[in-house]
Amino acid sequence: MSSPQNIGPELRARELIDTAHAGDPAQTDDGQPAELVYANRIESWVARLAPAAPRHLLLAARCQHLERFLTPRSTFPEGKAGYLQWRKSLYQKQAARARELVLAAGLPEAQADDIARWVSKTDLKKDAGSQALEDAAVLVFLENEIGAFAAQHADYPREKFVDILRKSWRKLSPAAQQHALALDLPPAVAALVREAVSGGA
Repeated sequence: MSSPQNIGPELRARELIDTAHAGDPAQTDDGQPAELVYANRIESWVARLAPAAPRHLLLAARCQHLERFLTPRSTFPEGKAGYLQWRKSLYQKQAARARELVLAAGLPEAQADDIARWVSKTDLKKDAGSQALEDAAVLVFLENEIGAFAAQHADYPREKFVDILRKSWRKLSPAAQQHALALDLPPAVAALVREAVSGGA
């Protein structure tokens, strides 16, 4: 077995990223840090969506929610404007932290810059790496999170759920849209997705 000093920079970067994820106080039902589980899901989707992409895109995928638990939504004002400020702040913090960790692991500065750009979601629709992360985030939401989201927002009228899904759909690349349509979703959720797609494709 290789000593920590002898492992490659990509593996070392992954270890540093996952150590940061391990600090998430929220846990899944099986006791894993929620942020670590999310990183695994995002990376898995990015690997499927962009199998020929550079390997450091997978590291960027693991940073999609890097240390998000340190900046709760409650630290920003209520309402849409506060939400958008929070999201922008997260993108900036996650990108800077990702760059810091991968540089500490020994990745070249050019790759660190790529990772920071992708994590910050710069040039969506134009930058393939940024778009792959956005696609993966929406697919993880649909596949793993929409049920909990619906339960948390049970007061939302049906039209609001459809609007949320429609906006999410528009963020997806055509290839990711096909993956979304192939997901095995609960019937009620699938019906909402069909309604959103029919009115917002």
